[in-house]
Amino acid sequence: MTEPASVYHITFLRHGESVGNAEGRYQGQADFPLTGHGREQARILGQRWLAEGREFDKVIASPLPRARETAEIIAGILSLDLETDPLWMERANGLMAGLKHEDIRARDLEVPFLHPYHHVGQTGESELELYLRAGQGIQGLLNRPPGRYLVVSHGGTLNKTLMVILGMPVQANYQGAGFSFGNTAFADFTYTPSSHRWRLKRFESP
Repeated sequence: MTEPASVYHITFLRHGESVGNAEGRYQGQADFPLTGHGREQARILGQRWLAEGREFDKVIASPLPRARETAEIIAGILSLDLETDPLWMERANGLMAGLKHEDIRARDLEVPFLHPYHHVGQTGESELELYLRAGQGIQGLLNRPPGRYLVVSHGGTLNKTLMVILGMPVQANYQGAGFSFGNTAFADFTYTPSSHRWRLKRFESP
């Protein structure tokens, strides 16, 4: 069946491996560049999409270095325009930003029970705040004309994005379903405004 012309094609992509990933850090909105392996992951995906004839009208990326660099590599291979949007940044995780797990324990930043309104890392975003920001990101995409968009973001933010799309509520203590966005994992969606229909076409995680 032919899709209507007024359909959005949106691919949500997590960045390649960063220095923070490799060191086991809770990155949040701390600045970590890609590792050499992360750059290679982005190049491989970009070359694959070029060979497949993938087309996008624009790349929209989180301005954090690990996402922006991933987007720059892919946009360069596919000759695409790139812009950044802070709505697609990773969760602000407060005093936990850039720390390893043992440092978080030592600074008593863990809580025994995480309710949806708790500010992560004392000063960061709550589960609900991140969920609402993901909704703002989706609204921003759909304020644009129908087209093909690549969004390069982060695991936490993309999990909440899929929850918003699928109508899943925020739950306490990380309960409920989650989505395994490994480095350079991506999800292909279409959205048809005339029927308010989202379709998941592909979810691929290395």
